[in-house]
Amino acid sequence: MFTVNTIDPSAQPLNIARGQHLLKRGVEPVQVSYIENGRVALGILEHGLMEHQIGVLEGPCWLDTSTAVLNLPHLVDAVADTPVVMRQVNMAAFRKAIANLSESAQAVLTDVAKAHRQQTEFAVSRLAKDAEARCAEWLLSHAQSGAQGQMAVELHQRKRSIAVQLGIAPETFSRVLRHLREQSLISGSGRVLNLVNPNALRSLAGV
Repeated sequence: MFTVNTIDPSAQPLNIARGQHLLKRGVEPVQVSYIENGRVALGILEHGLMEHQIGVLEGPCWLDTSTAVLNLPHLVDAVADTPVVMRQVNMAAFRKAIANLSESAQAVLTDVAKAHRQQTEFAVSRLAKDAEARCAEWLLSHAQSGAQGQMAVELHQRKRSIAVQLGIAPETFSRVLRHLREQSLISGSGRVLNLVNPNALRSLAGV
């Protein structure tokens, strides 16, 4: 069984406070982390904030083992979204454990790691389109024409849920909507957002 105890029985639990940076994108791992309890947010940090979130992990689970298996730098940042209990094993012990697996098991593990890496690269590439462009595209795709021909979007979901769909933080989504109002591209602050200038939104979204 591929567990922390079988790799390094001496690895001790670490109590991590909410908001702590657990992984840094672009950095090669020197240890492999196992989340025993808690939730971790994955995405791209900007100015110390998780501006672009692409997913979450709930313990118990390994944290970005594909990077360790493939011996590559981390593609994303990881931040403790709640208090986290974590254990870490050093890279040498982790790779020794992989080397002790059968050849077929190693092949499967490598293939899964490559597939996960490709999915993460795709998710990160989505972030190349900035938050305003993604929000504008989402508004246009969910807009309906009213009786007087004005386009509007009724928010049936919580803003937090919409932000997750867009791969951005809820705070970023609120800030973008405020900016679009200031530019007179949308109006309204309740559950209905009016698209005041759909053409400008299309230009912003690149559609």
